[in-house]
Amino acid sequence: MPGEGVGRNGDASWFFDRLLPPMTGPRPARALGRVGAGGRESGRKAGTAARGVDFFSALAEFVRALAARHGQARGTEMLELYHNAMSTCSQKVRLCLAEKGLDWTDRHMDLRAGDQHTPEYLALNPKGVVPTLVDDGKVVVESTVINEYLCDRFPEPALRPRDPLNVARMRLWTKQLDEGLHAEAGVMSNAIAFRFQKLAKGEAFANKLVENIPDPAKRERYRSVVFEGVRSPLFKASIMRFRKLLDDMDAALADHRWLAGDAFSLADIGIAPYVTRMDHLGLARMWLDQPRIGDWYKRVTSRPSYEPAYLRWFDDKYLRLMAEKGREYWPDIEACLKAA
Repeated sequence: MPGEGVGRNGDASWFFDRLLPPMTGPRPARALGRVGAGGRESGRKAGTAARGVDFFSALAEFVRALAARHGQARGTEMLELYHNAMSTCSQKVRLCLAEKGLDWTDRHMDLRAGDQHTPEYLALNPKGVVPTLVDDGKVVVESTVINEYLCDRFPEPALRPRDPLNVARMRLWTKQLDEGLHAEAGVMSNAIAFRFQKLAKGEAFANKLVENIPDPAKRERYRSVVFEGVRSPLFKASIMRFRKLLDDMDAALADHRWLAGDAFSLADIGIAPYVTRMDHLGLARMWLDQPRIGDWYKRVTSRPSYEPAYLRWFDDKYLRLMAEKGREYWPDIEACLKAA
């Protein structure tokens, strides 16, 4: 009969719903869930219905959903994320989760109160850092590793390039985060702004925070920037490392729309928190003569995933402090740049 196979109300989704029963557990859909729900209609049915009478769109949706289900391990019921609102590494993982539309349970950590140093948390993450992902009882640590895990666990939508060369380029971007860039971000952020939060509670409190850091090298670096600020011998090197990051980004964006090619990937997800941090510290003026970086940053912050991953978690006290101290110490930052 005419229209048979298109189905009720001219919609083919009912046919494919019979072939593909509803999913359970975290959904690799574009709609956001328990955390990051943005008020949009969720689920595969809503996405298919929005496409109306297009039979082939419904077919494509069915194939994508089937492929996504094939990539999931069986029996997973819930993702839990131990994270902090303003942590760059937490922002990185939240952005990956939001891009994949995955539901997750919020386990927020108050780092100033020392939640990350409790015996219970150290049993999950012996380094005492955030984030930590728990997938149905299985623990995954280190933000770069977590994002790769999520891409293996929930392949769609893809956040890794298809081309092997661009995959290599992507991993060179994410690799550098763990080889010094993240540490330099800590130096820069604490020297300019966050040290004042610790010192406001007294020297004894600041010393206790320092002594609780398990890693000796990180502990001494933290001690220097908390008590010496922009006068720390580590500060200039951190500013110059971010100057190099901006130059490398500008060169990559001369050839492609995104850092590892023409598709948004884990490279952009990895770098975005650090450019956001620079912006919050008033350092956007460092890329004023590099418009490609400004354009890239606008594209990142305009993505639907940015609101649940970043904006929803921004803490006004931190933002005000970073803006105020960034203005105050801009002459010192400018001096570092001019002396290079």
